[in-house]
Amino acid sequence: MKRRLKRALIAASLAAATVAGTTGLALGAEQTPVTGPAPGAAAWRTDDSLGRALPDPATAGPERVAAFFAGLDAAQVRTLARRHPLTVGNLDGAPVRVRYRANKLALKNARESELSRAADPELTAQDHRLARAKADRYSSLLAPRHRILAFDPRGRGQVAEVYGDLPHADRTAVIVPGSDIDLGTFDAGGKNHYGKPAGMATSLRAEMTRRAPATRTAVIAWVGYTTPVGLGPDAATGRLAEAGAPRLERFLHGLARTGAPAPALLCHSYGSVVCGEAASSLDRRDARDMLVFGSPGMRAGSASALRTRVPVWAAHSEKDWIGEIPNVSVLGLGHGADPAGADFGARVVSSGRADGHAGYLKPGTDSLANFSAVALRSYGSVHCSAASKECSDARSKTRSDARSEAG
Repeated sequence: MKRRLKRALIAASLAAATVAGTTGLALGAEQTPVTGPAPGAAAWRTDDSLGRALPDPATAGPERVAAFFAGLDAAQVRTLARRHPLTVGNLDGAPVRVRYRANKLALKNARESELSRAADPELTAQDHRLARAKADRYSSLLAPRHRILAFDPRGRGQVAEVYGDLPHADRTAVIVPGSDIDLGTFDAGGKNHYGKPAGMATSLRAEMTRRAPATRTAVIAWVGYTTPVGLGPDAATGRLAEAGAPRLERFLHGLARTGAPAPALLCHSYGSVVCGEAASSLDRRDARDMLVFGSPGMRAGSASALRTRVPVWAAHSEKDWIGEIPNVSVLGLGHGADPAGADFGARVVSSGRADGHAGYLKPGTDSLANFSAVALRSYGSVHCSAASKECSDARSKTRSDARSEAG
């Protein structure tokens, strides 16, 4: 038992150091996960302006929300969005364009609040600096090019941004990121741009457009859960993934109720732990495919153990240092088997030229080409890992089905 515990602790330390993806040796603080509806839910619940109860953001499912908005006229929708922008902007199941408009109002309100704090003489100079930084961040997201599908200022901030015309898309994808990602970092530039959700989303959509120019596409960078920060137990345990999974499930259920095509779900690093926790609650209306890459494990011993109806794909680059951590799960530490391992049962695609842990969606990589093919449902174009029978079988079946349809 002592030997197993020692091995688990070593594995957890390596997992924390690797999955966190930080530089230096700073110890990451334990994060408090954001849960429940966005601020303003209490005022929404007591709003009787329509003469009937509004759907409770905490308990009403996306189906109820979609049905509610379908029964409103344009003036009623505008009034609710103006009175309750944070609630409407985060209601999964609400129409996409309604959420865009509501989140612009929510961002404007949040900016004004931070500007007031920045001028408050009762606050410290550090408080003023933080408030100005937040106000600048909110201003940047108010630029016309941004389509913000979700915005929550709590904690480190959460956001979902759409790249493309989601209401008219034929093919969609959702990016679920890993550690150290929040409202302030999700679209950061620099050499690690393709390791950030915004960089991944723009690169994937550009590749999808290049491969299928007549297909209307949209990719969503979803930063809707509290990610681990730095080194520490959060990166080596499933606590934050367990809190984030219901938020991901609800988001995907909501997309389906708006009529959007079921997306390919791309889960990077610790994001694959979140996807693993959510997998059993998803079907092919919520996600057409699930593709995990740079994964430390999905807290399951095999694809079948995920108990999901969504096909599971995986990619692992030989240059990715995530492969240096032991794939163990003991006493709650570690995330278990490698999804790209031979015995896991996922459809493993090739990832040649992928640039380390953060470069799977860098232009020119085999992994980007394969992820694009999966997102477009062009499975016959996928290049499988040589050892993956599951991937080869899926590819062969697709080509066989295509020949049958042509005949």
